[in-house]
Amino acid sequence: MTTQFRGVYPPVVTPLTADKEVDTASLKRSLDRMINAGVNGVFTLGSSGEVAFSTDKRRAEIITAVVEAVANRVPVMVGCIDTETNRVIEHAKVAKELGASAIVATAPFYALGGMAEVEQHFRLIHAAVPDLPLFAYDIPVCVHTKLPGDLLVKLGLDGVLAGVKDSSNDDVSFRFLVDDNNKAGHPLTLLTGQEVVVDGAYMAGADGSVPGLANVEASAYVRMWNAYETGDWATVRKEQDWLAALMRIVTVTSGVQGFGAGVGAFKTAMTLLGTFDTNQMPDPVQPLGLENITAVAKVLKECGLDLVRTPEEVAATTSA
Repeated sequence: MTTQFRGVYPPVVTPLTADKEVDTASLKRSLDRMINAGVNGVFTLGSSGEVAFSTDKRRAEIITAVVEAVANRVPVMVGCIDTETNRVIEHAKVAKELGASAIVATAPFYALGGMAEVEQHFRLIHAAVPDLPLFAYDIPVCVHTKLPGDLLVKLGLDGVLAGVKDSSNDDVSFRFLVDDNNKAGHPLTLLTGQEVVVDGAYMAGADGSVPGLANVEASAYVRMWNAYETGDWATVRKEQDWLAALMRIVTVTSGVQGFGAGVGAFKTAMTLLGTFDTNQMPDPVQPLGLENITAVAKVLKECGLDLVRTPEEVAATTSA
């Protein structure tokens, strides 16, 4: 069941129009660009996909648009992320109805519990939607719970979890998880979400990556994956070095932080490259302004990418 989820699965960035509606034309353009580059699947409604900013209606709109644009060319993983179990189950059932290939859920948050509650959370989700693979999304910076490797492997062996999307920023923990998963017979598909150290995750034995930066440039991640599959470690390192330089788009901005700096830079780069029509962000986050757009453009040029729009033209896309 899980072998189809190996490889590069970009977490799809959700484009918005200037008036903050879902921009389905830009979304299709972005998905076509990534699929044509050779990605193995996509992950919609993750952190990059604005799941935390989306109403139930908006979530359904995004899933529908992604599934329609993908048109069965690759699997579509769908984030079913919410505070507690029953809310996640509701999202999962909708995702199934709308054509999801797999669902992705974090640990519960807000009403924090212990590992017994976390384990029951995943078991109940799987029981409610047993015919869709369930991936655990390990992102403690957002949900304030680090998923322990022994629990993840246990849930994999029990058939509850199909895999893990690791955005823990804890390379040591991920390495231990890979080792423990292998010792248990590899019940879990393990995907790294750390764009800058994918090469290290592959050296450890990861089954793929979920890099947000692939929305900006997917082909390098595909080349890196293909090189990993053939044992061409020189190419793996070469591609990761270039991608690390490109990832500087999220560090050169000033006066912004968190989602606004990270996904804001992705959207800005994609608008400069002509993939998106605007770099609009969801409320209450503001889009990057001219000074930051110029800084992102400089990194893109230094990495050899050709810009379709000037920073001034991008800044005008969200102007009143």
